[in-house]
Amino acid sequence: MKKVMTIALLLIILGVVLQFRDTIMIQINNIISSKKLVTIENKNNYYRDYDFEFVQNTEDFTPNSKQDILNIYYTAINSGKTDFTFYCPQEYKGCLKEIENLAKNQTLLSDINNFVHPFNGFNHISTEYDTLGRVSITIEKSYTDEQIQEINKKIDLVAPTLINNNLSDRDKIKAVHDYIINNTIYDSERSDHNIINYDSDIAYGPLFQGYGICGGYTDLMELFLERMNIKSYKISSEKHVWNAVYVDNNWYHLDLTWDDPVTSDKQNLLEHEFFLITDAKLAELEKTEHTYDHTVYKEVGN
Repeated sequence: MKKVMTIALLLIILGVVLQFRDTIMIQINNIISSKKLVTIENKNNYYRDYDFEFVQNTEDFTPNSKQDILNIYYTAINSGKTDFTFYCPQEYKGCLKEIENLAKNQTLLSDINNFVHPFNGFNHISTEYDTLGRVSITIEKSYTDEQIQEINKKIDLVAPTLINNNLSDRDKIKAVHDYIINNTIYDSERSDHNIINYDSDIAYGPLFQGYGICGGYTDLMELFLERMNIKSYKISSEKHVWNAVYVDNNWYHLDLTWDDPVTSDKQNLLEHEFFLITDAKLAELEKTEHTYDHTVYKEVGN
């Protein structure tokens, strides 16, 4: 009789455990995650140690708001990680929904990506999450290690011929701006017909192959700006991307693509219409490609 009662009791316990297994697992996960300190100890050489209005570096990887989630993603990407895991706390009821929304929002993910160093930027990012609150990010970077090595070596050679301490920051930027345009042809085959012959969407194309589209012009300019210790980030609209640059205590727009116009007779032109211009000036030029989200790229719009 006792044996039968024991078996019956165990079956009842098993039934309760199965019925409430998700709740039990959540509680166990919360206990584990609360005791497991999530940190980023090793940041690579391309980590930016300054913040922006839209996203900021963080050391707290337990989110309590949408902004916390954006900051965690930014910090992981900015630190050069290829994968990163954090946990949604039980108290933040909407956390997984915010994670799901962000994972599906490629525009917002690209906006975050625009604030990191190009070498830490991603070509693709994916998010996996479960009902227990575990969130895992996988980051596929835009540049290979070999490309980074080649690009750095080439910039090491070129930069001293363009930049010296006797120049003002504006003159340094102008020298690089002119160098890139004078050595790059806009890759119309890629932009207009999706014919890919060059790595023109990243810095490698303009620097080594002589062809670029807006992504290539912008990345290469940003790499030189990093060498000059000048703060910058990329601004993207629906169909275009360009640089925002902090110089002389103000933020300005800088668009090398539009300063390297495509002409019907293939003439190689160099212009400065979009060289370090204010937000008001950009609006005056009334180019639809420069219509951007002012709630994201706040600095340059102030």
